[in-house]
Amino acid sequence: MKINKRKFFRWVKLLLLIYALVGLVLYYFQDKFLFHPKKLSSDHVFKFDQPFEEINIGFNEEDTMNLVKFFPNDSIRKGVIVYYHGNMENIEHYASFAKPFTKAGYEVWMEDYPGFGKSRGELSEENLYSQAIEVKRMADAKYSSDSIILYGKSLGTGIAAYVASNSKAKMLILETPYYSIPALFSAYAFIYPTGRMSTYKIPTHTYLEDVAYPVIIFHGTNDGVIPYRCAEKLKKVLKKGDAFITMPGADHQNINQQEIYFHSIDSLLR
Repeated sequence: MKINKRKFFRWVKLLLLIYALVGLVLYYFQDKFLFHPKKLSSDHVFKFDQPFEEINIGFNEEDTMNLVKFFPNDSIRKGVIVYYHGNMENIEHYASFAKPFTKAGYEVWMEDYPGFGKSRGELSEENLYSQAIEVKRMADAKYSSDSIILYGKSLGTGIAAYVASNSKAKMLILETPYYSIPALFSAYAFIYPTGRMSTYKIPTHTYLEDVAYPVIIFHGTNDGVIPYRCAEKLKKVLKKGDAFITMPGADHQNINQQEIYFHSIDSLLR
């Protein structure tokens, strides 16, 4: 069969053009793929069905962090869960996830990232880290390290791992984590050099190597957002005493609805 060289090279050029165009879209719009914030006006009134306190922390003229503290009904507090949420909306979207912890006697502190909810300022990896560390410092001022649990959900897992690698706590719990942001992008766009293209790195695996206290990971086998294989690679950096809890059939959204999750959390909080 004779191949028309001119037609062949036209197809090659077209494929290369499509490859380049898609790559440019991925590069310049990666923030749109990674973050899905929902802004709230500064005078927005939160209404939660559990006791809470709202705090606004100003870092400079541009950067302001909104923090909500959820409290148990009992005046006796066992400690605090410093909760770093996912890439969706704002604290209102995640508030219900605090209930298992407040019922167990823990405060739950949630911050909104820059551009999420009432938080303002530049959304950057550096700001994600620095503001997350500030919340941990506030927790340190009120509680001893053995009464502080760091919790990361989805996007927040890498941020929580960074904080854990730089501070003391009782344990680190990660729900649906990723190996790194470039590795996560690679799961969707494996034909591109995601390591070079990714503006955000958040190398969760690197940070976990420096965490001296227990690390507990929950991940579902049917996760369509952060594929199980992307989290499974974290097993190789876990130390003795850490746990990777596989949840068969669970997806990205229903981890906290699984019976094994409730039993595990209940056991950990005791």
